[in-house]
Amino acid sequence: MNDDSSSRMRINWITFTISGGFLVLFLLMSLVNKTLMGEWISSSFNFSVTFFGAFWQLLLLATFLVGIGLALSKYGKVKLGNMDQPENGWFRWVSMILCTLLASGGVFWAAGEPIYHFLTTPPLFADEGMSPAQAVVPGLAQSFFHWGFTAWACLGTVATIVLMYVHYHKGYPLKPRTILYPMIGERIFHNKSILGATADVVSIIAVAAGTIGPIGFLGLQVGYALEYLFNVPDTIVTQAIVIIFLVTVAAISASTGVDKGIQLLSRMNVGLAVILMIGMLILGPTMFIIDSFIGAEAFQIQNFLRMSLYRGDSGWLGYWTVFFWGWFLGFGPAMAMFISRISRGRSIRELILAVSIIAPLVSNFWFAAVGGSGLFYEMESPGSISTALNETGMPAAVMAIMEQVPFGMVMATGFLIVTVVFVATTADSMSYSVAVTLTGHVHPPKWLRVFWALLFGAIAATLIGIGESSIQTLQNFIVVTAVPVSLLLLPPVWLAPKVAKLMAIDQKIITTDGKPESKQKIS
Repeated sequence: MNDDSSSRMRINWITFTISGGFLVLFLLMSLVNKTLMGEWISSSFNFSVTFFGAFWQLLLLATFLVGIGLALSKYGKVKLGNMDQPENGWFRWVSMILCTLLASGGVFWAAGEPIYHFLTTPPLFADEGMSPAQAVVPGLAQSFFHWGFTAWACLGTVATIVLMYVHYHKGYPLKPRTILYPMIGERIFHNKSILGATADVVSIIAVAAGTIGPIGFLGLQVGYALEYLFNVPDTIVTQAIVIIFLVTVAAISASTGVDKGIQLLSRMNVGLAVILMIGMLILGPTMFIIDSFIGAEAFQIQNFLRMSLYRGDSGWLGYWTVFFWGWFLGFGPAMAMFISRISRGRSIRELILAVSIIAPLVSNFWFAAVGGSGLFYEMESPGSISTALNETGMPAAVMAIMEQVPFGMVMATGFLIVTVVFVATTADSMSYSVAVTLTGHVHPPKWLRVFWALLFGAIAATLIGIGESSIQTLQNFIVVTAVPVSLLLLPPVWLAPKVAKLMAIDQKIITTDGKPESKQKIS
């Protein structure tokens, strides 16, 4: 066990050098020969999808089901973080959770993905001969699934339970390698532990790739929006300036820590998002949004296992479901660390409810408000949304939707602001998590948090400068980096129930024979 004050500034320079050096090398090789890099990563991507796609689908489903099982069991009462009362109120806590994964989807995917699935019905339901009106529900439900229960569960449920036990109850450093402690023991923290170092390095690289992607998407989206709204030329320079502004905000937020900057940005952005959702409900197709949300949510739940385990069209899976699963798995260790930091005093039941149920439902309603409106206008006037989407890509989808809404300029500007702040919250929280990984403590040096926020932005800006093909390369790279991380996130599926039992005994919720404490006393 380590004392926080004595080793707070101790940075693992080997992990720092390997992970940071790898990212810089990736950047330099992309600059020198982007075609060759693209071929390498494309081959690795195909390998990952072919040999790990089914494993990822089973892993996410198992993670969700084990988490729900823990929440419904007697272990649901277990308090996490060695603290009786929560540090953060419900709204503040859920806001910080929401502004991580939803930030990645935010407006970019929420506007475009439902339209894609509407125009081309997902293969699982393609043979059912649906009319355009009937295709709305499965199209929206597929988007809900990709940003729903299993997606969120892999980010902060069973891995978080293990991390909080080992860090707060046992006193060991808060790092990705900490996930393996219940299985490996104290030697996982030794400086010469190759397995421990590998776990930390691959987690940093994966979360960097997953964070750089949304920053790059943001540059493209905001650049397009600025030209659309204010006639600012959509050039590489404009996109780079947007990214510089974003990472500056993220760096300032990260430097002030979780309790100040990240918390403030998260609460502000959730408030803005709620206002925009209400605005879309009032100004947009109100009943269509509500009806399609309820119908698509019911459809998703009804077909949940089919959608989770579908293996029919490998090409489609690699482009959609498996790509998303790889992206989210890459975020897994860093997100579990971040949620561990903000969830002290919460019970296992509250954790699972917030991450696996509440956050997905909010995400899904956001997709219904934004993407569902697009579906309505596309059916009313075919081509009104799909033309912009097909010709310009996802950055154009949200502006095409706003064109159909009263006070569209005001709404579009609001979505623009929310998008920037959403991605800023991802960049600051993930740079914080990387800094924690390198130090093992919840209060890493400010300069280290700022450094990683700036590095994320620099790589994203450079990749956009190389060309949009590099964004596709980066998307494939995200999936490749998830391969080793997914192996790290497998043990918590069976370790979380074990550590939950240990904490339940310690907190006198059950006795050593597994019976509830109250029943044992009666007998």
